[in-house]
Amino acid sequence: MTIREMCNLYQVTPRTLRFYEAKELLFPHRQGQKRLFTRRDRARMTLIERGKRLGFSLEQIRQLLEVYDKTRDERLQLEMAQRLATKRLAEMERDRTEMEGRMAELKAQIAYGTEMLRACAEAMVEPGQPTAA
Repeated sequence: MTIREMCNLYQVTPRTLRFYEAKELLFPHRQGQKRLFTRRDRARMTLIERGKRLGFSLEQIRQLLEVYDKTRDERLQLEMAQRLATKRLAEMERDRTEMEGRMAELKAQIAYGTEMLRACAEAMVEPGQPTAA
C-alpha cells in the first residue's frame, strides 16, 4: 500500500505517517524513494489511531506495540494492554474531577457576574429622572 493509500484509509497526512516512521512506530518498506506499507503497518496504524483517540501518549502506544513485536504470548500482551488501559482510565478520571472543579468555579464566577450586573442595572437612574448630586 502506498503512502497516498494509507493517507486515504486513515484520514491522515503524509507528514503524519512520516512522523510515525521517524518515531519508529511504523516501518514501511522502501522501493527507491517510495514507501510501501504492509498489512503489519496497517495493523499498527489502527492501534496507533485507537490509542490516540483514547488519549494514550505516543510512548505508551510504543510500549504496547513493542510487546506485540517481542512476544507472541497473548497473556503478556493482554496484561500490558490492561495495565496501560487501567492507568489511562485513572488519568481520565482525575482529569474529569479537576475539570468539574474548574467548571464549578467558573459557574460561581458567572453567577457572581450576573448578580453584579443586576445590581448595576437597579442602581441606574431611569432617563428623565433627576440624579443625586
